[in-house]
Amino acid sequence: MKAAVIAEPRRVLLCENGVPEPGSGQIRIRVDGCGVCGSNLPLWEGKPWFKYPLEPGMPGHEGWGVVDAVAADVRRPVIGERVAMLSYNAFAEYDLAKADAVVALPPSIRNKPFPGESIGCAMNVFDRSRIVSGQTVAVVGIGFIGALLVRLASQAGAEVIAISRRPFALEIARSCGAAHLIPMDDHERILDRVNRITCGKGCERVIEAVGLQWPLDLATAMTAERGRLIIAGYHQDGPRQIDMQLWNWRGLDVINAHERNQAVYLDGMQKAVDAMVQGDLDLDCLLTHGFSLDRLGDAFEAMRTRPDGFLKAFVTA
Repeated sequence: MKAAVIAEPRRVLLCENGVPEPGSGQIRIRVDGCGVCGSNLPLWEGKPWFKYPLEPGMPGHEGWGVVDAVAADVRRPVIGERVAMLSYNAFAEYDLAKADAVVALPPSIRNKPFPGESIGCAMNVFDRSRIVSGQTVAVVGIGFIGALLVRLASQAGAEVIAISRRPFALEIARSCGAAHLIPMDDHERILDRVNRITCGKGCERVIEAVGLQWPLDLATAMTAERGRLIIAGYHQDGPRQIDMQLWNWRGLDVINAHERNQAVYLDGMQKAVDAMVQGDLDLDCLLTHGFSLDRLGDAFEAMRTRPDGFLKAFVTA
């Protein structure tokens, strides 16, 4: 099989490997595709805490495909079933996963890309946000996850404020149901606009979906008294400073919305499948850049540079 290997920062090799055999409790998936996750950008850029080369197929963890082999002790899923999986080597033609770490993809979405881990993450962030009709919700950062959260919040009946530095992303947010679009350019100007929208009260829910210091500060400042600040951005470049005085004074609930529990991830993925089947969730305009496996490096570069029109990349095997 062909598998991508990140040999060093910003360099991918395509190698030939033996097709892996499933061990006890495992299945093998013929990979259709895999999303390229923003959390892997520091790995691509070569931050000093990573070691190279990576294992073949890593760090592909948003894969989907068709089950083509199962271990003797596995009853479900069955060979031929299309699934999205929690696995780690899906930048390849085949990958292994635990039999209990997949969700089935029904025929109605059989031909659609489905980076399940990232979509499940958005569903879980939404659940932990506790958004209800009538609230004002700000989403800071409109990438793939941020756009999904705009859609989910607007469908729940919230008045959504979308904040992004990119005009294209703001237009995507509009199409997802955002009521207000604010360029992310000047701290005080943004706060003034939010205060006018909320009559000075701030937002009952603010979702920070960037993963950098300034957006976190901005999100804090926009959150209303007794509001909920949800950290969905992946903060991975060192310690953060927080305005603990403001957190205390306003009595904020601060939620780190990242999950590590497999069952919770799978539940989020299943909810995403159900929403797509019911027509409540459409990824067509959000998965903007598709690449073949041998162009994985181009997919990472698109994620790094974010050209106009970019929201999320995926590769197909």
